[in-house]
Amino acid sequence: MSTTTADLHRAPIEAVDQRSSAVGLRAVASFEALKGTVVLVLGIILLAVHKHAWDLTESLLFHLHINLDRRLGSMLMNAATKLSDARLLTIAAAIVTYCTVRFVEAWGLWNRRVWAEWFALLSGAMYLPWELLKIVERADWERIGVLAVNVIIVLYMLEIRIRECGSLLKCENPVKKPV
Repeated sequence: MSTTTADLHRAPIEAVDQRSSAVGLRAVASFEALKGTVVLVLGIILLAVHKHAWDLTESLLFHLHINLDRRLGSMLMNAATKLSDARLLTIAAAIVTYCTVRFVEAWGLWNRRVWAEWFALLSGAMYLPWELLKIVERADWERIGVLAVNVIIVLYMLEIRIRECGSLLKCENPVKKPV
């Protein structure tokens, strides 16, 4: 029996979630891909301007009328000053890792892979404690929004996995009717 290229890309039936909404999974996949794309674009911009980071930061603060003596202005100028090649390499490695994870997760969800559902559930749930701590430190609409979106995604993935595990248990342990 010969193996075609299409066969190599076809997942075993158990690896593909046939019951869950493709629309819901693709919405989450699109969101994950968007997060990866935004971070990738910001990373490319950072790599492109890093040699002139101090000048660009100072110019940006001037155009936004942010005083260099204020906390935000001082913090941004301090960050621009500390942007060394070694630190930039570390940031670039983190960006590549983050984007790879987001794009792989997005691909898996788009193609309705069970492993991607588990990954989305676990990786989303992993951030919840830190997001809650940030809200306790200082509640604002941005932090509340991030938490709300993450909770919605985690609950959606949890609902899918509970429903799927429940249906698997029913299939594996059929009730035998008396004859």
